[in-house]
Amino acid sequence: MSAPQVLPQKTNALKTFFPVDKPVIGVIHLKPLPGAPRYEGGSLNDVYEAAVADARTLAAGGIDGIIVENASDLPFCRPDDIGPETVAGLTAACLAVRAAVDTPIGITCVANGAIPALAVAKAVGARWVRVNQWVNAYVANEGFLDGPAPKAMRYRAAIGAKDVAIFADVHVKFGAHAITADRSITEQATDAEWFDADVLIATGTRTGSPTEPREVDEVRRGTNLPVIVGSGLAPEQVPALFDVADGAIIGQWLKVDGRWWNPVDPRRVEQLMTAVAKTRGR
Repeated sequence: MSAPQVLPQKTNALKTFFPVDKPVIGVIHLKPLPGAPRYEGGSLNDVYEAAVADARTLAAGGIDGIIVENASDLPFCRPDDIGPETVAGLTAACLAVRAAVDTPIGITCVANGAIPALAVAKAVGARWVRVNQWVNAYVANEGFLDGPAPKAMRYRAAIGAKDVAIFADVHVKFGAHAITADRSITEQATDAEWFDADVLIATGTRTGSPTEPREVDEVRRGTNLPVIVGSGLAPEQVPALFDVADGAIIGQWLKVDGRWWNPVDPRRVEQLMTAVAKTRGR
């Protein structure tokens, strides 16, 4: 079987945002925001202060980019049910992070809130949004989800946010691709590029689960876009994964005791970035 047809190469978003080879993007997992079941009420200062502390630790450790995510809003809403209270809380947290560090930031609004994330990105000057399911459809923890690309790209144009890049997952974690079971990962990567994603993401099956090099390879065969690792990176995996990937997003491993809900651990950041520096220097 021949490889899927790919589009002419566009500007490399990673090279636009980051002055280094193989950029590493850390994740700030926000505490619960208003409207989420685990939010206990009261002032949001604790949420913002924790986000700023994590941002400063990541920046001081040499992380190249930061994603701010409403990760504690479990169980996550379907995209159409994400409320203005979530957008407001996420926006305020991002503004606090931007005031604290100069590191480029991106937004993830779960579950699959591409349009809310674009609104936040426009408001705070974020450079990209991560969308877990960009094209096709799949069965997620939240139920059946359609790819939001058509509406999201029109919304991005309408609010004048064409400079906000789309980082799109392929073969999404926490999902069953029943609808696209007859399409290979390589073909799904091509689909994401045809629907105007800027960077593609290969992941494991859950938050923190390792990404296999062959998964990265399968995504890369279907696209001209940069391909980065989206979950499970640890220092010992850096050499093998950075041989095939253009960078990485890392969240859980950088936290105290390797738990995503804990603060960022500066010793773990140093350990990871030491491994990355050795790989970049090869």
